[in-house]
Amino acid sequence: MAELLKIRSEAEEFLKEYFLRNSQAEENRQKENQAATRIQSWFRACKVRAYLSHLHKKAIIIQKIWRGFTARARFRQMVKAAYFIMKMNFYEEMAVRIQRRWRGFFVRRYIHNFYARKSYLEGLSRKNELVRRELDEFEELQKRERDCLEMIKEQTAKVYQAHRLHHLLSTKQCPGVFNSPFRPFPHETELLLRQVKYQAPTRLAPRGRACLLGVPDSTAPSFPGSLRSPQIKTTRICCSSRPVLPPIASKKQQSLIREPGEVWEQRVHCPDLTLRLQTSYTHLEEAQNQLRQHEGAGSMFHHLSHSSNSFPQPAYTKSFR
Repeated sequence: MAELLKIRSEAEEFLKEYFLRNSQAEENRQKENQAATRIQSWFRACKVRAYLSHLHKKAIIIQKIWRGFTARARFRQMVKAAYFIMKMNFYEEMAVRIQRRWRGFFVRRYIHNFYARKSYLEGLSRKNELVRRELDEFEELQKRERDCLEMIKEQTAKVYQAHRLHHLLSTKQCPGVFNSPFRPFPHETELLLRQVKYQAPTRLAPRGRACLLGVPDSTAPSFPGSLRSPQIKTTRICCSSRPVLPPIASKKQQSLIREPGEVWEQRVHCPDLTLRLQTSYTHLEEAQNQLRQHEGAGSMFHHLSHSSNSFPQPAYTKSFR
């Protein structure tokens, strides 16, 4: 009985040991299966990648060969086109050269003579030189004439101005404006005033803008003895061809309007010193002092002594410089 129990216990242990070893063997088999599967997948992947790289290299070789072939064919076509264009340009240049030579020969032979045209151009250039020389001489002559006219006009204006300023001529008693004692010699206007003699005007006319500027106008009064140029003859155009009659003797007009001759004499006459220049700026004080001195002289100055403090101030002292 004890042995049976012992055998039964050994049998149970054997079963347990068998079951344990079978489970371990199964686990090892699964691990080996997984490792083998991984190794096979890696090998197959390496093999496929090697095959794909081989195919890629072969495809590159095929594409390189095809692209080289097409590029060489395209280049040969471009070379043919460029050669054709170059050949056509050369032919066109040769044709233009031949046409140029032929047209030049034809024009020189049948249209006009080159030597005749050359001689004509030389004669034309000589004619142009002569014309230009004559034009230069004519321009120089006109310039001299203009200068002479300007000089005569300026001299006439100076003489006219000297006639108008003849009252400023120097005298023995008083030197004139143009004969300053501080100058080493008189002014040219003073010399001109000495040469010109004063003459009364023959006729009068309203003053124009030219007269105000010192240039004689066509309607200005004429003065005999004006300087003229001995080279150029000038003609004087009068406003009327009728002779100038003497004025009619009549009574003096009793009005504010005066005769033209009197007005002209007053213009050219040297004016006297005005009240503003004759009186001094202390004239009012001197008069008041004289009135104070004569207060006790008599009754005839009595009304003056009462009004001495309110002596009327002249109007000229307000604007005296």
